Amino acid sequence: MRQGEAAGRSTAKPQDQGWAWMVLLAAVVLQGLTLGFSSCIGVFFTDLQHEFQASNSETSWFPSIMVAVLHGGGPLCSILVKRFGCRFVVMLGGLLSGLGMVSSFFCKSISQLYLTAGFITGLGSCFSFQAGVTVLGYYFVRWRTLANAMASTGVSLGFTLWPLLSQYLLDEMGWRNTFLIFGGILLNCCVCGAIMRPIQLASGSLPQSAKPEEEPGSRAEEAQLSNGASPQHPMLQQHTKRTKCFQMLQKYLAFDIFCQNKGYQIYTIGVTWMMMGFPLPHVYLVPYAIHSGVEERKAALLISIIGFINIFIRPFTGLLSGHRVFTGRRIYLFSLAALLCGLSNFICVISAEFSVLVLYCVILSIAMSGVGALVFQVLMDVVEMDRFSSALGLFTILESITLLIGPPLTGLLVDITSDFHYVFYNSSFFLISAALFMGLSFCALEKKNKLREASKARLDNPSRYQYSEMSTERKAESQPPLAVQYITSI
Repeated sequence: MRQGEAAGRSTAKPQDQGWAWMVLLAAVVLQGLTLGFSSCIGVFFTDLQHEFQASNSETSWFPSIMVAVLHGGGPLCSILVKRFGCRFVVMLGGLLSGLGMVSSFFCKSISQLYLTAGFITGLGSCFSFQAGVTVLGYYFVRWRTLANAMASTGVSLGFTLWPLLSQYLLDEMGWRNTFLIFGGILLNCCVCGAIMRPIQLASGSLPQSAKPEEEPGSRAEEAQLSNGASPQHPMLQQHTKRTKCFQMLQKYLAFDIFCQNKGYQIYTIGVTWMMMGFPLPHVYLVPYAIHSGVEERKAALLISIIGFINIFIRPFTGLLSGHRVFTGRRIYLFSLAALLCGLSNFICVISAEFSVLVLYCVILSIAMSGVGALVFQVLMDVVEMDRFSSALGLFTILESITLLIGPPLTGLLVDITSDFHYVFYNSSFFLISAALFMGLSFCALEKKNKLREASKARLDNPSRYQYSEMSTERKAESQPPLAVQYITSI
């Protein structure tokens, strides 16, 4: 017994200390290499247009595919992590990212670029990023919230450095050689993955996602076998396949929560709609500035300004929203941040002078920090933590669809009208309408819940309900959040 206890203490020792902080450093670099990388694509927009004689809509499919795959590949990444472990998946993602960018050097058409730099690099970034975040849940328990907040600063660092590096290399050696160099840089994800060595934890400290679970379908199968059914019977095999397929959908795509939980339903629809307009400034700001006469180096600096301000504002926003005063009210802070994003776009319509665009970037960055810091925190508020992983799966899949189609549709509108102002009109429309929809809907839902509770307070038993329509308080504020299988970020 004593030997078992000693073994348990020794296996749990790496958590929150020692090598865990090296893993955190690797996660910071990893997020800068993956999520931050998409920020530099706008720098190459004009050159790619001229190289392939492509329209705005055709060119914008490239960054749209990359970002959509990065966000929507979560369920696949989760399956791979469960099968092969975080370290392998991070390194596989690094290889795919590097391969995608190196292959882009040989592209002869814009459609080939969709496959190489868009799909392959996007999928590799998804694997590296999401597996890198997952491993933090194993290495940190007490300091898990702090670790995730510190790791997210890598995104802001990437937003700051990637555009500046991109513009310098583009001026010196062209986009093809730059993409070749980027392939080598992204291979450093493999180095980060090598640092994330597997950890054996004591049974009591295992994240919930790592604990073995009994599959409900196995009981039905055992019952049929006990009644004399042969395991080779075609009907039984077909039933088993359907059961496993249903279990897989329930585990990674929570349609049942979407149908039963009004808060999750409103929030998912609102964010999905919002993503039609949220990425537009990132894709079109640099081309718009260059089109308006701003020097290319200054135009690339605009994206770096957004990233630099994010470094300081995002952690502050996360700490502020974590205060107990905002418990149950984070959705309103999120809606306010989205509304500010939408309103800030009108600054670009007023003038395209560099000083005005700098002011726009400052305001947009502050608002973006609120969206980025709160998007998953609000999701944790509206769903049960034991179903957060599956709720996140459906959330990111729907989000990736609008991330994919938003920029190309706006690019088509710019091609038809030859007016970049429609980029910011479109972005404002989607952001403002989504913010008002979420804010007003949650306000109405909260009033409805209060009236229902007041009228049926003595009759209702809250323990009977598995999911509430909107959670007003985190269920376990004092306990560390459960480790989820995949997380994405904005």
